[in-house]
Amino acid sequence: MSVDYIADAGRKAKGQRPYFLESAQTEQLLNITMAIAQELAVTRERMDTIERLLEAGNGVTREAIENYKPDAAAAEQRQTWHQEFISRILRIVQQSREEITENTNGQADMETVVSQVSQ
Repeated sequence: MSVDYIADAGRKAKGQRPYFLESAQTEQLLNITMAIAQELAVTRERMDTIERLLEAGNGVTREAIENYKPDAAAAEQRQTWHQEFISRILRIVQQSREEITENTNGQADMETVVSQVSQ
């Protein structure tokens, strides 16, 4: 079975694309940024796999990389890295949310937060 990755990447979902932020351009930029972040995270995991294979004295082949299964400690380290990575990327959104909450004495409802962050 052959996969055309270029064609698959350009597939369009049926119906209208839902936009959640006030500006479609802002949302598109956020989507692009998150797609790049996802690719970077995958690259980081593959590099971690290569480093662990080398440390174990195992051969580094494409097959070894694809078949690698992290142990519990490695999986936990990766999960922590992912959480910190996403926190750094979305820090500005979190700071905006915190500012809104502070300005409303902690009484901001979710609708207010979403409205303010999306502007």
